[in-house]
Amino acid sequence: MNVLLIGSGGREHALAWKLAQSPKVEKLLVAPGNPGIGLLDKCECISLDVENLDLVADFAQENKIDLTVVGPEAPLVAGLADVFEARGLTVFGPSKAAAQLEGSKAFSKNIMAKYNVPTAFFKICDNLEDAKAYVEAKGAPIVVKADGLAAGKGVVVAFTKEEALSALDEMMGDHKFGSAGARVVLEEFMDGEEASLLAFTDGKIIVPMIASQDHKRAFDGDKGPNTGGMGTYAPAPVLTPALRDKATEEILKPMISAMQKEGTPYKGCLYAGLMVKGDSVKVVEFNCRFGDPETQVVLPLLDSDLAEIMLACATGKLDQIEIKWSDKAAVCVVVASGGYPESYEKGKEISGLDAASELGAVVFHAGTKLAGDKIVTSGGRVLGVTAVDDNIKAARDKAYTAVDKISFEKAFSRRDIAWRALNR
Repeated sequence: MNVLLIGSGGREHALAWKLAQSPKVEKLLVAPGNPGIGLLDKCECISLDVENLDLVADFAQENKIDLTVVGPEAPLVAGLADVFEARGLTVFGPSKAAAQLEGSKAFSKNIMAKYNVPTAFFKICDNLEDAKAYVEAKGAPIVVKADGLAAGKGVVVAFTKEEALSALDEMMGDHKFGSAGARVVLEEFMDGEEASLLAFTDGKIIVPMIASQDHKRAFDGDKGPNTGGMGTYAPAPVLTPALRDKATEEILKPMISAMQKEGTPYKGCLYAGLMVKGDSVKVVEFNCRFGDPETQVVLPLLDSDLAEIMLACATGKLDQIEIKWSDKAAVCVVVASGGYPESYEKGKEISGLDAASELGAVVFHAGTKLAGDKIVTSGGRVLGVTAVDDNIKAARDKAYTAVDKISFEKAFSRRDIAWRALNR
């Protein structure tokens, strides 16, 4: 089959890498893709205005695309899946209405409250005065979340009342995230350990993937500012088999059932960010797509055909597919540009990519571009270096050996990815 993949980051490189391994996939077109994706068998990077939803659908029709896979959240929240469905085109990803689970924190929290899905206590505020009054009454610690999409930066965990009030001023007063912060969700602070549980769903049944754990802070020891993720590993031991089953029964299945009952069935990948404490599992947030960098460790452990699974999700036939997983472990270390997640320079030439690959690691490109015949940096998170081995320690050692072969000016990476797993 001919597959179209939308996106350009490390997540999309991992999706393309796995899709290209399917004997069912003849051709994989990626819009816009990146230099790493362009090197894969069967893959071709194409220039396409992915914000023009009708144009993307036109392209899929003209090029006889059998399956379109949407990587990032923005096209899904904008309604790309709806445009495709209206034309009878097969697409992996939720409708605009269902994608509100990520597109609106308030929508997501209200659904969870209505259907008793365990999550933090919350209050939705539409104006600055009400929000500030609630913070004054509740005190800190408290979590301040912009309602809409803010590129993963719209959440502030405030440990003092002053921090919370300042975050509200930025979001609602200064419009730091534009219209995304016009409404906020204020949540009780949950302590514990976070894990990510992604799942395949066709709108009726839901099948969890292997649990992973991301590292959000920029520097070792979980210090520094929040980032899009500095590395990840799977499986995450904090989500034991018993807790994974509990999350499936109390969170994933009820959410899919709730979305059906609301008349907005959810198809595609549902990402549940979970807070684990003892034998309690609660939802931190839902995302309407694969995680980044979680995808870079989950898909290398998938022993089944990803294209087949995605087609089954898109066509309501997931119950006909057997999904198998490896019993190995995977670790991904992000190599970032100096200064990230604040300001950083671009255009730095990257060396050592082949040497890293020769060590058995897979180097996923996240923020790279071609400059003549050289590959240079073009983003904050530049590469995700993933290694698979028999256990977390062996996979981590292999990943760091590969990372040490890669260099560009001001490159940095955390040196303690998977520390929680190893400390157990």
